[in-house]
Amino acid sequence: MPKTLIEPFRIKSIEPIRMTTRAQREQLLEAAYLNVFKLRAEDVLLDWLTDSGTGAMSSRQWGAIMEGDESYAGARSFYRLEKVIQDITGMQHFVPTHQGRAAEKVLFTAVCKKGDLVPNNCHFDTTRANLEYLGIEAVDLVIPEGLQPALIYPFKGNIDLARAEAILEKEGARIPFGMITVTNNTGGGQPVSMANIRAYSALLKKYGKPFIMDVCRFSENAMFIKMREPGYENTPIRDIVQEMFSYCDGATMSAKKDAMVNIGGFIVLRSDEWMDGVRNGLIMMEGFPTYGGLAGRDLEAMAVGLEEGMDEDYLRYRLRTAEYLGERLDAAGVGFVKPTGGHAVYIDAKTVLPDMPVAHYPAWALCNALYLEGGIRGVEIGSVMFGKRLADGTETYHSMELVRLAFPRRMYTQSHFDYAAEVIAEVKQKAASIRGVRITKQPQFLRHFTCECAWV
Repeated sequence: MPKTLIEPFRIKSIEPIRMTTRAQREQLLEAAYLNVFKLRAEDVLLDWLTDSGTGAMSSRQWGAIMEGDESYAGARSFYRLEKVIQDITGMQHFVPTHQGRAAEKVLFTAVCKKGDLVPNNCHFDTTRANLEYLGIEAVDLVIPEGLQPALIYPFKGNIDLARAEAILEKEGARIPFGMITVTNNTGGGQPVSMANIRAYSALLKKYGKPFIMDVCRFSENAMFIKMREPGYENTPIRDIVQEMFSYCDGATMSAKKDAMVNIGGFIVLRSDEWMDGVRNGLIMMEGFPTYGGLAGRDLEAMAVGLEEGMDEDYLRYRLRTAEYLGERLDAAGVGFVKPTGGHAVYIDAKTVLPDMPVAHYPAWALCNALYLEGGIRGVEIGSVMFGKRLADGTETYHSMELVRLAFPRRMYTQSHFDYAAEVIAEVKQKAASIRGVRITKQPQFLRHFTCECAWV
């Protein structure tokens, strides 16, 4: 049996990539104020900024798009998607949104109040921003192993149950619900074990708190459980997924990840207790509850994508892709979050730029270097994304300086990954010449999206 794991699909349509020179990229990055978010996509060779909504849809999804019912209220496409989601999640109440951060905003606005506290393994950027914008404290409680990039541990996304119970005991009156993110995007796309989900669910029930999961990458998490958790090696992915959902009271999702679509998200809830507030907020912010800011064709594509995202052949290939790049980086002496996650490889910038002070934002500097060297666009997950400038002008810094290379689904082939490995190795060899940055302009929230920088 051959050892090479091939892409479980054939390419049916292509999009040309525009090649650029180093000199051109230097000019383009300067014009973007040293912020790769501000680059035009046509000026990027490998666009690994995010896996959110950037993948390729299947022929089945494109076919389903033609069946979209664009009725304002009660569209056939809504009920088709509702049935799929109810079967997967086991939850009755479903509302669509245009993407994940909208689902977060609608739910948090309906359920939380200023001064509340929400525990999670790790809140990702939009989750944290949506909470903090409402005056809610977002607390990260990932296990200690999840903060050690080089450590091999099977479920580094697990929430620290002892710390979770301590905060439930001390701050229970402020906690409207507990959250967990699968997989843990902030910490390297690391999975959460079924045992941890089950135990956290029981802990929240003990304290009378609902359990909300952020399920952007629930299929990838299920595949990790199948591969790594004893007792699940022969369990079908759908069964693992359904068990995961059985432990929670609701979920938010950016369907732009494991639902394999370019736009969309949703909220699901087991009880109708919060539904009036959720529906009212949805109508105010997104649209009528049977379309939620989406076209009927998007609902149809999502219904198909949710099923395709649980295909085991696809998931095995998906996880192996990240593992393959990790092996190439290991050989080049480049550190990254180990073991590799499902949707991305997270380079530990401190292993490439060990002498750069954190005040010069090493992960941000590495992002710029990857673009200059090879036209690769990644995203910084470090002190620009999660640090803050305080009122007195001082900065807080993140515990890790990571560069996430997130892979759009069904888009790139092995040669793209081989090219990326070569570029990253070359950047490491030239580390002494890589310059740090300072922030010259920033907004109050989510500064990494729009901040402007200059070379140090």
